[in-house]
Amino acid sequence: MRTADSRVTPLPSQLRPDKLATAQITLPSIAETMKAAVYKGKSMVEVESVAVPEIGRGEVLIQVESCGICHTDLKKIAYDLLPAPRIYGHETAGVIAAVGAGVTRFAPGDRVVVFHHIPCGECFYCSKNLYAQCPVYKKVGVTAGYEPAGGGFSQYVRAMDWIVESGIEKIPAGVSFDQACFVEPVNTCVKGVHQVEPRAGDVVAILGQGPIGMIFTMMVSRLGARIVATDTMVFRRKMALRFGAHEAFDPREAAFGRTIKQMTDGRGADIVIVAASAKGIVEQAVECSRPGARILLFAQTSHQERIEVSGADICMGERILCGSYSASVDVQKESADLVFSGKLPVEELVSHRFALTDIHEGIERALHPEPESLKIVVQPQR
Repeated sequence: MRTADSRVTPLPSQLRPDKLATAQITLPSIAETMKAAVYKGKSMVEVESVAVPEIGRGEVLIQVESCGICHTDLKKIAYDLLPAPRIYGHETAGVIAAVGAGVTRFAPGDRVVVFHHIPCGECFYCSKNLYAQCPVYKKVGVTAGYEPAGGGFSQYVRAMDWIVESGIEKIPAGVSFDQACFVEPVNTCVKGVHQVEPRAGDVVAILGQGPIGMIFTMMVSRLGARIVATDTMVFRRKMALRFGAHEAFDPREAAFGRTIKQMTDGRGADIVIVAASAKGIVEQAVECSRPGARILLFAQTSHQERIEVSGADICMGERILCGSYSASVDVQKESADLVFSGKLPVEELVSHRFALTDIHEGIERALHPEPESLKIVVQPQR
């Protein structure tokens, strides 16, 4: 049963997500159970029937229409990083299905994206704008059941009150759910770009051209920097050129380092963004950068990963080595505008769309990309 405090109005199942931008939305009564991809431990995920989350005061229930598969969740599944059971998925776009008492900013039928982390705004780390280190931020505020873990790999999610207050953005008319589900990953890239501050004329090396690397390429290109991208896959190098890279190389080719030197009168890259995780990639970032360069580690999220660089390359070379992790509430509106306005053509990154019942294939493709695989999106209402 939904909570007595919630207001529920009817959604015709025949309406496709892209049509919801202009259609009159009425929501059907919500069933007691739903389908969800449940992480069971030992790297196993099973699609099964679970209870639809109940909402309380200040909370909302969201019918999930699109959820991107993020490598952060894949790592948690593949390496059993957190105890089971959990329902992952956090790049979530959908429709408000019910609202709890006291909710006035949203109503059933609103098309929204939801952030699963929002900081308290009051602690030491929030005062330093280090929101990802805030104890409240570390608490996941969106769930489809079990220990909160995002829940987007399900048909409904419950957004808790502090998320409803600051972590939901309405999707404008004409924007598809597949496009909208990029708001959260774009936010993380905006945060990273603000840290290293590329400027017009800078030479920026972006190592890795998966979906995140390509978002970085799109963003840095808009700032007028000259981009040299790397990826081991030919298709991704071609896409990087399409999205604004000036040159694209296999990172194993000597031509990559030579080109960086030629573009900078022998100095090295002004900025390096490490958007992939691979043995030796951080060392390569240092090697291809100039003294005084800024190097952003974006994909180094494993405690098992070890980096070995010369202390002199950092100290005597006066390089700035920094990390950026997760989203920032400060750039929430900016990231939403970049996606909703089409300034970043992110929906072109979607190579595969899967029904929830086929999520195993989606996870497999994301873990082991085929030559033309990019972003994988799950559509739970299919």
